[in-house]
Amino acid sequence: QVQLVESGGGLVQAGGSLRLSCAASGRTFSSYAMGWFRQAPGKEREFVAAISWSGGSTYYADSVKGRFTISRDNAKNTVYLQMNSLKPEDTAVYYCAAGVTLGGYRPYEYDYWGQGTQVTVSS
Repeated sequence: QVQLVESGGGLVQAGGSLRLSCAASGRTFSSYAMGWFRQAPGKEREFVAAISWSGGSTYYADSVKGRFTISRDNAKNTVYLQMNSLKPEDTAVYYCAAGVTLGGYRPYEYDYWGQGTQVTVSS
């Protein structure tokens, strides 16, 4: 089992920045690829970014490419999502997830999920 806890969400104005963190506990963190997803009200959960076990490979949705950066610190069992140039359409609950599929962009490719953290971007 892997337990995931997200933090760092909040309210920010358009153009601002936030850094989300996801702390993992349980089985070996470095064995898992990690992903960030988001879900806005009335919409399906969508892929945001993913990172390989070592952090050497990263993947992004087109909608966030160039604005968001995913990273991980295996010594701290933590994955991050740096979000810059935020837009109102980035408003959603953000979830981190752990899985064994490298670069997975579909929710079913992940085995463990956090509870989510709310990000609200005002215009």
